[in-house]
Amino acid sequence: MSLEKAIKHKKEKRKPYYGAKAFDPSCRNHGSCSWCEDNRKYSDKKRRRASEEQIDDYESYDER
Repeated sequence: MSLEKAIKHKKEKRKPYYGAKAFDPSCRNHGSCSWCEDNRKYSDKKRRRASEEQIDDYESYDER
């Protein structure tokens, strides 16, 4: 059953999606716009930067 048909027959309570958020048409939950993607991947980027710094420190320690 399609969403529109289910809503028409009172089987579905969700509202259909009517357009985009404020600034980007691809902006939805877990969307692919740059803002949403950067927010979603922030902690991963932070951990990667920290591990790269640790690797750099380790490599510089080996050179001594």
